Amino acid sequence: MTHVATHPLLTTFQRLVSENTIFRQDEPLARRTTMRVGGTAEFYCEPANEPELSRLLEFTQNSDIPFMLLGRGSNLLIRDGGIPGLVICLSQPDFSRITIDGQTLRCGAGARLKHVAVEARRQGLAGLEFLEGIPGSVGGALRMNAGAMGGAMFAVTQSIRYMTLGGQTHNLPAAEIQSNYRHCPFFETHVALAATLNVHSDTSEAIERRMKEGSEKRWKSQPAAPSAGCIFKNPTTIPSGKLIEELGLKGKRIGGAAVSDVHGNFIVNENQATAEDVLALIEFIQQKALTERGIRLETEVQIVGVNKSLLSGS
Repeated sequence: MTHVATHPLLTTFQRLVSENTIFRQDEPLARRTTMRVGGTAEFYCEPANEPELSRLLEFTQNSDIPFMLLGRGSNLLIRDGGIPGLVICLSQPDFSRITIDGQTLRCGAGARLKHVAVEARRQGLAGLEFLEGIPGSVGGALRMNAGAMGGAMFAVTQSIRYMTLGGQTHNLPAAEIQSNYRHCPFFETHVALAATLNVHSDTSEAIERRMKEGSEKRWKSQPAAPSAGCIFKNPTTIPSGKLIEELGLKGKRIGGAAVSDVHGNFIVNENQATAEDVLALIEFIQQKALTERGIRLETEVQIVGVNKSLLSGS
């Protein structure tokens, strides 16, 4: 266990778990996101296993302490004031295992999507190639119903193991959980622990070919600079990237944040951007789209945390 400055609440947290659970106070979160912006977590935790996660969730619920689940930090924008309360990351081995049983693949919520796709390919199991290019975890992909290259997480999910905010574990067929485009309301009030994914047999060569084709398409169409992925959901009338390009906003900059020259629906961190820079650019794009085209752009990226100005009282 990592010990930091003594704090009464930190001490209480530590008493609930074993030494295998990691705790840190005032943990910088920018390095834990793909955008590389944002403040700190008041308390940060990597639980060792499900029972210890259960005790932490039960305690936060009973004590009215806010908490947030953090995956691989993609599709996420953390405000500069950081996250109050407890940030939980399911990155330890008990939450990251990938096991295969016939035509099903079971993976923990902390497993990286790239690792899931690669392991399926090694075993000659197809259907998950689209996951290889999504820089997230299984848990985050379930919450967002993440997708790419025509595939979506819930389209390949058979069943889910989850935990209530009170710490109870359950299993449920994925078909009984409502999901839609880039959103799963169920995981706003439940914690994903693991998922069983549907796969089918194919040759490793064929799977590798499809993964390579997807990777080449992605590198040609998406920026290499740090980003959170697509910023806006696609309106019904026009893809967001095309709309932003038509508005002449590619290359538009505020502070260290810029609209990508490669893809209009990406905002990149070009020069030590702050979350405030990114938020200002998002607002500018939304206003431009509304004023000039009458289209209300809805963010796909999840925006969390508090503004730095609120912490200073300004």
